[in-house]
Amino acid sequence: MRKLLVLGAGISQLPLIETAKRMGLYVIVVSRQGNYPGFAKADKVYYEDTTHMDRIVEIARHEGIHGICTTGTDVAVKSIGRVVDELGVSGLSYESALLSSNKWKMKQAFMKHGVRTARFLKVHTLQEAYSAFEVLSPPLIFKAVDGGASKGIVKVADMAHVEYAFKTVRKDTKLDFFIVEEFIEGTEFGAQAFVYDNQIQFIMPHGDFVFYGDTGVPIGHYVPYELPEEVQEDLFSQLKQSIEALELNHCAINADFILKDGHVYVLEIGGRAGATCLPELVSTFYGFDYYEQIIKAALRMNPSFPTQNSQPCACELLISDKDGDITGLENGNDQHENIIQISFDYHIGEKVNKFRVGTDRIGQIIVKGDRLEEVLSLLEEVKEKIRIDLG
Repeated sequence: MRKLLVLGAGISQLPLIETAKRMGLYVIVVSRQGNYPGFAKADKVYYEDTTHMDRIVEIARHEGIHGICTTGTDVAVKSIGRVVDELGVSGLSYESALLSSNKWKMKQAFMKHGVRTARFLKVHTLQEAYSAFEVLSPPLIFKAVDGGASKGIVKVADMAHVEYAFKTVRKDTKLDFFIVEEFIEGTEFGAQAFVYDNQIQFIMPHGDFVFYGDTGVPIGHYVPYELPEEVQEDLFSQLKQSIEALELNHCAINADFILKDGHVYVLEIGGRAGATCLPELVSTFYGFDYYEQIIKAALRMNPSFPTQNSQPCACELLISDKDGDITGLENGNDQHENIIQISFDYHIGEKVNKFRVGTDRIGQIIVKGDRLEEVLSLLEEVKEKIRIDLG
């Protein structure tokens, strides 16, 4: 029986684990201890931090794994790269993992390969943070280079907020520096893609629903995302250059962009599938099981990415505007062929956080339809019939 090592046991990795089990694989899950749903689905569990690369390599070698993967998180990507290099399994290399999981290295690679991206500076001290306002054009984004789920990212419009932003970002990074980059005023959107045998298998642009706090945090997505032909060509060109700059291969791609004055600027590229229901949107839009293809790629089982179908669909997280304990959960929606999923991550009595970053989710909704307008309308109808009470 083939053995698959999955890094992470959270709500984002749960469908990956469940899919692997349906495929008849022996699934080993590694995650730090916690109330994570993936543990119960695995054949074997190791309670380890997925960022401890030497230990992950040791586990992979001891278990004689045939493949390794994750989804929805950047923090485990470097460990995947180390396992790929040392055991020879399929996946992105360690060098590529470094480039795609460290925003400082990523931006340097982008500049070297001519990728269109925002101007930026490396900042160590509060004084350097203030000085960034003299070099770059505000508003600015203060950004931890080793973060994920939108943690350690703060938009700063004027000098009065520099100290707050500096302290916030330094709290959310393990490094002694971060980057400050210009905030590009435009339309934020994203794309999912996959590269296998150095060939881009598909590119699926998607629109984003964004929650604005310290910075913009995606809380949902929709497809199709229509772009003028020349913008679409620019998108494909910038994404291809980004993939080459980061040396990505044998992995899913999660990409964030800003469209300004008809030009696509690359914000970030990750060497894994996106969170916030994005694998489900890929599966629904194209009609193939994306989790299954991610697993097949990790096991060198000839993944297939047919893109003839185009089913409009959308998803959105369920979130709270305050901290509290759940006192009531109600889904008043009837079953409907176009409601793919309504799920809650928590139960009555459990504590939830006010939404600030992607991990502060309470659940998710996924819907489809014949036309995008119908899909977006259905999404609003579904949300109106869901009640979450907090005490």
